[in-house]
Amino acid sequence: MRALLVVNPSATTTSARTRDVLAHALASDLKLDVATTEYRGHARDLARRAAESGNIELVVALGGDGTVNEVVNGLLHGGPDPEGLPRLAVVPGGSTNVFARALGLPNDAIEATGALLDALREGSERTVGLGLASGTPGTEDEAVPARWFTFCAGYGFDAGVVGRVEQQRERGKRSTHSLYVRQVMRQFFGEPNRRHGTITLERPGEEPLENLVMSIICNTAPWTYFGNRPMYALPKASFDTALDVLGFTKLSTLTASRHATQLLTSTPERGPEGRHAVSLHDQTSFTLHSQAPLPFQMDGDHLGLRTSVTFTGVRRALRVIV
Repeated sequence: MRALLVVNPSATTTSARTRDVLAHALASDLKLDVATTEYRGHARDLARRAAESGNIELVVALGGDGTVNEVVNGLLHGGPDPEGLPRLAVVPGGSTNVFARALGLPNDAIEATGALLDALREGSERTVGLGLASGTPGTEDEAVPARWFTFCAGYGFDAGVVGRVEQQRERGKRSTHSLYVRQVMRQFFGEPNRRHGTITLERPGEEPLENLVMSIICNTAPWTYFGNRPMYALPKASFDTALDVLGFTKLSTLTASRHATQLLTSTPERGPEGRHAVSLHDQTSFTLHSQAPLPFQMDGDHLGLRTSVTFTGVRRALRVIV
């Protein structure tokens, strides 16, 4: 099997030693090419060329969720084709690695490499659904290119937190739990719309849901991890269905504390609930509009401010080695 290993050397837990061990292990079973990313978007470009070459059967991403997102967008540049496109394999090298862990892979790169080699030898794979976010026709964001996401997107409060964390990391701060907690608190007390939401969710043939303060869109569960603790914003979300959506209509100090506690104690059976929480399951298509520009993120990557985003849940979009 001809394979390409895409390595992000800047990922939080990726080292030259990890890369060399992984490359050596994979080369024993595969005809392997290794490429190291050199700029933002490089992993996407490498995966796109691999998909268009016609002779690469597998692309392995070593890095965090951002690297995986770029590789997926490169593979799917021409649209989903599970049977025709190279398969994807993931080795976790970031700080959280939600996509890899949601697939059931170990969070350690060496252990995940062993699991990957076993899966390749056994021919173990699955076809997963993905989310697609694009600019909404007829709005000022209609020219925004469509982009795939693997596990989650966020519009409003949580995307603001992601943006703040990115700013801190660009200043040299390490990605730690305390860093995230501090940015959550700063975003909360600086959030101008937390008592009166500006977001409206529209679905074909349904009444709109209005006055949402924030919205979380999940393609799988858990939504994220706090250390080793999984957090289930939408426990029913699955790679086998379309998209799930969670919206909050109010984030006062009391309601925010309650929802934060629900997230920290969430389980595969139970996530946030209450009269200020709205959740939808298995949604194929919907649009989020905001009266004011709000931050937007996908797979933990802050993408700036948007006034409207249209989402599509695509079942059976990509084959993954697991």
